[in-house]
Order: sequence, then structure tokens, then C-alpha cells
Amino acid sequence: MPTGYSKSPLELLNSSHQSKVLKAAIFSRFVLLILSILWRTLLAPYDTSAPLNPNCLGNPSPPLPPPLLPSLGSAIENGVVWDSVYFVRIAQCGYEYEQFYAFLPLLPACIFVFSQTVFAPLVPIIGYRAVLALSGYVVCNVAFIFTAIYLYRLSVIILKDPNAALQASVLFCFNPASIFYSSIYSESLYALFSVGGCYYLLSRANNIAVLWLALSGFARSNGVLNAGYFGFQAMHQAYDAFYLKKRAFLALWILISGALRCICIFVPFISFQAYGYYNMCLGRSSDEMRPWCKARIPLLYNYIQSHYWGVGFLRYFRFKQLPNFLLASPILSLAVCSIIYYVKSRPEIVRSLGFQASVEEKSSMAVIFSSQKPQRSNDTQFSEKYSSRKQENHNLKSRKKISQGEDLAEGRTVHGSLEKLGYTSAFVLPFILQVGFMAATAFFVMHVQVIDRWQHVSCLPVRLYIGLLR
Repeated sequence: MPTGYSKSPLELLNSSHQSKVLKAAIFSRFVLLILSILWRTLLAPYDTSAPLNPNCLGNPSPPLPPPLLPSLGSAIENGVVWDSVYFVRIAQCGYEYEQFYAFLPLLPACIFVFSQTVFAPLVPIIGYRAVLALSGYVVCNVAFIFTAIYLYRLSVIILKDPNAALQASVLFCFNPASIFYSSIYSESLYALFSVGGCYYLLSRANNIAVLWLALSGFARSNGVLNAGYFGFQAMHQAYDAFYLKKRAFLALWILISGALRCICIFVPFISFQAYGYYNMCLGRSSDEMRPWCKARIPLLYNYIQSHYWGVGFLRYFRFKQLPNFLLASPILSLAVCSIIYYVKSRPEIVRSLGFQASVEEKSSMAVIFSSQKPQRSNDTQFSEKYSSRKQENHNLKSRKKISQGEDLAEGRTVHGSLEKLGYTSAFVLPFILQVGFMAATAFFVMHVQVIDRWQHVSCLPVRLYIGLLR
């Protein structure tokens, strides 16, 4: 390859775009921080639980000397409101009360680790609780920045259009739910591991994908739904092996390995429920046991959601909750319209769950539809296609077009003759199925306004920010 082309055009394009996404993500966090400080200064907070910090129930720590900068510590602690109170409290004192088990342990564990290591020297200066809060802010904001990078990479694989992927990622950085990604909420960590896990899955790094998607189940309960991606993959690859290649043992092995991967993704959530059962039920008399302990399947999470927050089928359908339905209507409408657009564009794909995809499309998306591994990864094959085309043609004009990414924007896939489908490709079907399930769950079962925070769910920005714009 000539000296001036040590990197493929796609690699250069990705490096440039990833740098833009990184800058947009960092800039958006600074803008949000400034706006948060401004509005907290001008307006009284609606939630006043930030100053509340009673001693831990078990093994209370000895009193610490007053911090050197109490005003700074107090300013940091003022942001600990709503669900942030639970996460910081769990990091400080553990799972003291039954309702605390609604908040999964990944974020509190990260907060605790950072407060004991990186930010431990700040405890005498601003106080321990302020250090916990600071650790939470740093973890969530850094996780968001990495999420934006992984979203761009994932979007390039799905859309085959780096420019559209860049638009999606930048819009994600400034999405309306951005405040939840910078607050001490589990959204950022869940988004990082779910989007990153999907990226590794489509990059054929299945073991890494299992690990990342399993960690998403330690961040939020809906992480268990990410097992569906491996279920979808195993279903298609087993069909390919059994009916097309006539290899029954290969099909059986694919189904077994897919089931094991799904189980691995379920393990974090199940193990946490077992931990709750161990703490709340074992060693207690029948009279002391909570009702959920005596259930045939003692699932603590479902009981907490129902008992403390009134979550259940149609339980939120009350006239007084109409404003919350209106609040959720923009994002819910966008999700529904996105699904409808996909269904109308590819009805045969939806009806057949992807089994009626064209031969060219199945070949292009072998990561899902084929039981045989390609010789190169998608990104490498994509780059080499353009590199070989450049060398064969020796055409200065087309070389210039390739370096500017115009061929990508004109919609050619790695297989040359296959017209780019982008958002309507069969690649997107498992994401569409998941967002449909979650949108229905949010509307009929959960507090519907929570869907405003779900713009990160399973690559949802790829669909919401690009699908309806194309």
C-alpha cells in the first residue's frame, strides 16, 4: 500500500468521527453541569432529601472530624436526590432495608470502590458522603462518554453509514434524558454495558459480549432481556446449520452454547435475588418472614416494585396520572412510530423473524444468520474491500471520493452489489423486538414516565435518532 495510505479510508473516517463523538460527549457533560449548577442556584429543589443522612444501622462508622471545606461538600451533596439517595446510601451502609433491593449493586459497588481508592484523599477535605457523591458523578459521566463511543461503533456496523452513525451519536449526547446520565443513576452504566455488549456481539466477540451484557444485568433489572440477542442468534444459526447445511450435531451445539450464554446473562440478576432472600428470609421464623419469602418463587424485586411503588398491569391507569402519560408521550410516540416504520418497510422480515431475509442480506449479516465464522471481522472486511477497490481502479477521482466517505453515504455495503438497507436491515429486528416489548411494558405495567429515561435501552438511539430521519 502506498505511504500516504497506511490506514484504510474507513479507519481514518472512524478515527475522525470517534474524535468528534468524544468531544461532543465531553462538551455535553460540561454544559449539563453548568446548567444544573445554575438552576440549583436560582430555584429551590423539589426534592429535599439531600441533607438527610442518618447513621448506618449496622456497624456505624466512628465520627469523622469536620471537613476542611464543608460548604463545598454540602454543594456536592445537594445533588443527591431522588434515586441518587438510595445509591449513595447503599454504597455507604449496604442494603439496610427491603426496598433498597430494588436498586441493583453495580453502581453502588463502583461508588464504594472509587471512594475508597481514587477519591479517598478528599474525605478530610469535603467529607465522606460528599466523596461518595463525587465518585457517583464521575462514574456515571465517564460511563456516558464511553457509551457514546460504543454507540457510534455499533451504529456504523448496523447502518453501514459513518455519517449517519455520527449524527445518531451526537444527538444521543444531547438527548432530553441527558440529566439522568450525569446524575447518580444506573442509566449510564447500564447503557455502557448494553450498547457495548451489542457492539461486541456484532463484532463476533461473543465471550466479551456475554460478560458485558451480564454486567448490564447487575446495573438494571431489564438487563436480563439482553439474553434475547443470543437467543435470536442461536435460533438463526441453528436453523442455518440444521436445514441448510444438514449438520444436526452442529445445530445442537449452537443451541446449547446459546442457552449457556443466555443463562450467564441471567445469573447476575438471579444471584442478587438469592442474596436478598438470604438476608431477608433465612434464619427467620414464619411470623417474621415477609410475604414474598413464602411464595413458590420468592422474587424480591417484583414484590418491592408492586408493594412500594405500585407497579403492576394497568395499576397506573388513573386519571390523576394523565400528566405523566402526556410527559411520556413524545418518547413513546417516537418509539411506536419507529417500530411501525420498520414493520411497514420490512413486513416479511418481521413476520418470519428474519428467516425470509435475502441470501445477500444473510451473507452480509453472517454474525446473526450464519453458523460459520467469516474469515475477517465486519470492519476489517469493510476496510479491505475499499482498499482493494482503490488499488485496482487507480482512479484519482474515486480515491478522493472514498477518502471523503462519499461511497458510504451513497449506500453500498461490504458486499458491493447489495444495496444498503441501514435502519431497515434484518440486523435491526432483534432491537425492534426488544424496544416493542419494553415500550408495551412501560405503558401498561410500569410508571409510564420512566420511559423518558429509556432512550439508552439496547441501542434505542440508533432507532430513535436515525430511523425516522432517513
